[in-house]
Amino acid sequence: MKGYPSPMSGNVIDRVFLARLAGTAVFEPNGDQVGKVRDAVATLRANNQPPRILGLIVEVPPRRRIFVPITRVTSIESGTVVITGSLNMRRYEQRQNEILVIAEMLDRTVTLVESGEGVTVEDIAMEPTRTGDWFLNRVHVMRKGRGLRRGASSTVNWDDISGIALHESNQGVGNLLATIANLRAPDLASMLHDLTLKRRVEIARALDDERLADVLEEMDEAARVELLAELEGERAADVLGEMDPDDAADLLREVGQERAQTLLELMEPDDAEDVRRLMRYEDYSAGGMMTTEPIVLTADTSVAEALATVRRSEISPALASQVYVCRSPLETPTGRFIGIVHIQRLLREVPSTLLGSIVDTDTSALAPETNLNDVSSYLASYNLLAVPIVDSNERLLGAVTVDDVLDHLLPENWRHRSHTVTEVQ
Repeated sequence: MKGYPSPMSGNVIDRVFLARLAGTAVFEPNGDQVGKVRDAVATLRANNQPPRILGLIVEVPPRRRIFVPITRVTSIESGTVVITGSLNMRRYEQRQNEILVIAEMLDRTVTLVESGEGVTVEDIAMEPTRTGDWFLNRVHVMRKGRGLRRGASSTVNWDDISGIALHESNQGVGNLLATIANLRAPDLASMLHDLTLKRRVEIARALDDERLADVLEEMDEAARVELLAELEGERAADVLGEMDPDDAADLLREVGQERAQTLLELMEPDDAEDVRRLMRYEDYSAGGMMTTEPIVLTADTSVAEALATVRRSEISPALASQVYVCRSPLETPTGRFIGIVHIQRLLREVPSTLLGSIVDTDTSALAPETNLNDVSSYLASYNLLAVPIVDSNERLLGAVTVDDVLDHLLPENWRHRSHTVTEVQ
C-alpha cells in the first residue's frame, strides 16, 4: 500500500497499513468486484502482545457491511484485495473483545513506553506470520508539534506503546479472553469444561466463528450440544459452517432432528450439502467418520504442485500424508478414483514428475458402510494415516484419518482426563 513502507513480492505481503487499505476494492477470483474494505477486525491478546487480525469489514451493495475472515483473503496489492470462497451476507455485528482497528484505534492518544511522550496513532500495520496468521505489529504515530509546526512521525513496534487498548481493562470476559487467546483449541475446550454454563456461553459468544468451531470440535458430545443450544440460530449455523463437515455432522446428529434441520437451512448451501451427505451414514461407519475435503489432484498434476498443496498450514498432518488422484471433477464425490501418492514418495521424486506416473494403485479404498473395527484394522495393518472412501461407482467420497478413528475408539469422557497428562516442557 502507498504512503508507508510496505514491501511486497507478488502476492506475498510483508506489511499492510490499514488506514491505507480502507476503500480498497475487493474482488472475487473471477474478477467481479464484491465491495470495498471499510475496516479490519482484531482481537486482543494477553501481556500486550500484538492483536490478531480476524478479518476485514467489507461494504457490499446496498451499503451492507459484512465480515470476511482473513483466511479468505488470497491477495492484497495496491488498489486490489482478492478473496475466495462464498460470502456470508449477514450484516456484521461486533462481539466482545473484537476491535474495529480503523474506527476504534486511529487518532487515539497513546504513550511511548521509553520516553513517556504522548503521541497520536495515525495508522496501524498488520503483518503475516509463517502460519498464515496476521497480527498488528507496527504503529505509525505522530508526535505533538510546536506552535504551527507539524510534529515528526515515525513507525514503532506494538510493544513500544501503551494505552491503545485501555477500554479492555473494564471487561471481565475481555480480560479472560485475552488470557486464553494463545491456548490451543484442545486446552481451551478443557478449560471451558470447568466453567459454569453462563461463563462458557459468554466466552463462546465473544470468540470468532473459526475459533469457536475449533473448540467445539474438541469438546465432548454433551458439552458441545449444551453450548450450541445457547447460541442464536444464525450464529450457530455460521460456526457449523466453519467446522469440518464430519464434525458438524456428528454434532447435528446429537441436537435432535428438528433443530438440525433448522440449522442446516440457515447454513451456506455448499456447507450444508456436505454435512447432509455425511449424515446419511451411520456415525460409526466409514462414511460417518470421513472428511469430505481430502487433497484431490489429477494425474497430470506435478510433484511440485502437490507438495505446494500439502504444505498449506490449515491441512492436518494426517490429511497431508497422502494425496488422492482422481479424474475430474475434483470435489467430492469426484470422478473415478485412480489411487494415492504418499508424501514420502513426493519428497523423493523430481518436482516436474507427474502424479500419474507414480500413483499407488495397490492400496484399496473402503466402502462408506465399512464399520469402525474394520477401518481401524485396515489402517493398522497397512500402517496408514488415512484411507480413501469410495462409492459403488469408484468415485472418491472422502477419507477417514487415524484421528477420526481415535475420536470414536476412545471412551466418551477421554477429553476430561486430558489435563492429567504431563507434558515435557
